[in-house]
Amino acid sequence: MLNLVAVRKMIKGTAGEVDCLVLPIEKNKLFIGDKGIYLDLIGFEIEKPSEGQKDTHLLKQSFSKEERAKMTEDQLKSLPILGNLRVWDGVSESEPVSSPDIQKSDDDLPF
Repeated sequence: MLNLVAVRKMIKGTAGEVDCLVLPIEKNKLFIGDKGIYLDLIGFEIEKPSEGQKDTHLLKQSFSKEERAKMTEDQLKSLPILGNLRVWDGVSESEPVSSPDIQKSDDDLPF
């Protein structure tokens, strides 16, 4: 996550100092939906995986067609890898995680 525009910061919580990662929404091109704040990701298949590698794809941030058209080929290739994944045959459905409450910066954290 530190490959995004982020700041790691100690913030006062109810139980003392908490190590936090702060991600600016607009700067990271996150979007606010009805049920949360989202980061669009896209998986790129690993064409030649190393021996014993189980991951099948790399995850990078996905952008709109218009935003991608404004980027050079070098900018597109240099987008940070945010994770990886494995394609599997199992089926799993989960409920979305609820959106956290918005707090003012001088408020204590709820944890």
